[in-house]
Amino acid sequence: MNRPFFTVVMPAYGVEKYLEKAVKSIVAQTFSDWELLIVEDGSPDKTGEIAEKLAKNDERLQVFHHEKNRGLSPARNTGMSHAKGQYIWFMDPDDYVEATVLEEVYKALQENPAELTIIGHKEEYYDRDGKLNYTHEIRPRRQFFSSQQKMREHIIYLEQETIYGYAWNKFYSLEHIQKERLQYETVRLIEDIVFNIQFCMHIQAMNILDIAPYHYAKRMEGSLTTKFVPDYYPLHRRRIAMLYDQQRFWQTDTEETCAILGSLYGRYILSALERNCDRRAGMKHKDRAQFCREVFSDSLFESLVLRAKARDSKALKIALVCMKQKSVFLCTALARIVHIVRSGLPTVYSKVKSNR
Repeated sequence: MNRPFFTVVMPAYGVEKYLEKAVKSIVAQTFSDWELLIVEDGSPDKTGEIAEKLAKNDERLQVFHHEKNRGLSPARNTGMSHAKGQYIWFMDPDDYVEATVLEEVYKALQENPAELTIIGHKEEYYDRDGKLNYTHEIRPRRQFFSSQQKMREHIIYLEQETIYGYAWNKFYSLEHIQKERLQYETVRLIEDIVFNIQFCMHIQAMNILDIAPYHYAKRMEGSLTTKFVPDYYPLHRRRIAMLYDQQRFWQTDTEETCAILGSLYGRYILSALERNCDRRAGMKHKDRAQFCREVFSDSLFESLVLRAKARDSKALKIALVCMKQKSVFLCTALARIVHIVRSGLPTVYSKVKSNR
């Protein structure tokens, strides 16, 4: 049996408006040695019908159906279980890519065979009416790591640049996934970073390409980021704890690494404080104050936030000053201000949050 070089796994749920564009951007690739596995996850709309129709036009497309909606992680796991490629790529069904991405990744892997290849992307922010508001490009510096130690030392900077946590900007060795018996965990918000930390723990080599062919849609309507997530803080505390544990396991937990992790943790704490102001949180001022006290007494806070250094974000610098003073009053007041801006001016908020 011929084995394709790439397997593209595309979980699909409720994306009848976007799926065809995503699939056609794969079909249009200049590199043709791939298979596309669409996992239709019990979608209530015509996503499944559209997927089947598209699959009839190209034998490299296969469609798998879940009778009931099981979620993103199980859909990816279904795709993994059927994948035959040497490398696997998890693409979102409401995004699209430029025609040369597979060719570029293939060439890089011929130059430096690696378990992981990372590409850049363009964030495209759409308002509630589906209109594109603005675009922000994240294009990393081209680097090939054949030294495991140098690769490990660089990982924290990928997280700082918001590159480490996504699944759709990475091409993974399927052999390594199978060797480590990796699966996506069913957990909200952080399933990508949990998988990536586990995947990278023992890999030997990594490629980073200075291209941004992936068009990542951030939509105000229907996005998880616009929904209220009650367990936002414990999820992201776990994210930081896992990153910290990885750095300590690798013995790369330098003062600079901890300062970076501390600033990231501080950002999540501020975001959690802002979300606590949402009426859906059901929290009064005394509850928000108690939340602050509990965070301030956390050993992870002591280990990281007190060593944190913000880079360019003025808002984060202010927040870190308040946190390092362990001032309940200043932190709750700042969170209220951020909440007012986020609620009334969401586009302004997203730009400020991205330091733009």
